[in-house]
Amino acid sequence: MKLLYYSGCLPHSKTTGLTLPMQSIASSLGLEIIEIPSICCGAFFSKNIIDMYGPARVLLNAQKLGNELMTTCALCYNVLKQTNSVVRSDQKKRSEISSFFGEDYNGGVKVYHFLEILRDKIGFDKLSDLIKVNLKGLRVAPYYGCLLLRPYEEIRLDNPENPTIFEGFLASIGCEPVDFPYKTECCGSYLGAVSLDAVIEHSYAIIRSALTSGAETIAVACPLCHFNLDQMQEKIMQKYEDISGVPIFYFTQLLAIALNVEDKLLGFEQHYIDPRPWLKKTIKSH
Repeated sequence: MKLLYYSGCLPHSKTTGLTLPMQSIASSLGLEIIEIPSICCGAFFSKNIIDMYGPARVLLNAQKLGNELMTTCALCYNVLKQTNSVVRSDQKKRSEISSFFGEDYNGGVKVYHFLEILRDKIGFDKLSDLIKVNLKGLRVAPYYGCLLLRPYEEIRLDNPENPTIFEGFLASIGCEPVDFPYKTECCGSYLGAVSLDAVIEHSYAIIRSALTSGAETIAVACPLCHFNLDQMQEKIMQKYEDISGVPIFYFTQLLAIALNVEDKLLGFEQHYIDPRPWLKKTIKSH
């Protein structure tokens, strides 16, 4: 199976763990991923026509090679899906975009998140058969955040109030998914630029909710969520004594571990909380 792949811009600088293992993951799953140029999608959605040029360029690049595009980044996924929705429903904006680029784009590229590919095109049952490293018993909280599921009318990945796709993925690679009340709450997003305290409070509430529900670690699909839950732990631990270093994984990192992808492709050196000591101890104990 061939798939066009858009990695976005952040995974090439600050969040390599999300995308660095993807070629090895694809090879293990029998996929061929063809990466399109990783220009920035804008990293947030706006109906301002100037803000739509970035994601529209990404979709135009994909249109030249096929009619389906996959991404691993929840930010990119959200922006591209919402841009598609506007292009399909707003003829004026579609005309302005086409005039700006000198090319017509009609919203015809179907955008997938990699979790969708795993669920709908490969199948979680088949994925389970391909696993090489036993992660059985690892209690992982699936953190969706806000952008992977909402707004529902444009995204339609899963039920925004009671999603199951992340849990299904974790179970398929041998982990024990841990449901927790804050799994679809916002981590604070870009509030860190204007209100650091707000991000600290949001992120602390999410981590504490996962831990009190029985999780040992948290998995995410969004670079911004990863930053707020991982990098902000330095400040969270200064304020709250009941948090003492919780590993935060990208879902692709957990999949890569389960498929026995070499360590140098996992991007753990960018984490504030290094998960490697925890992994060695936890996988052995389970």
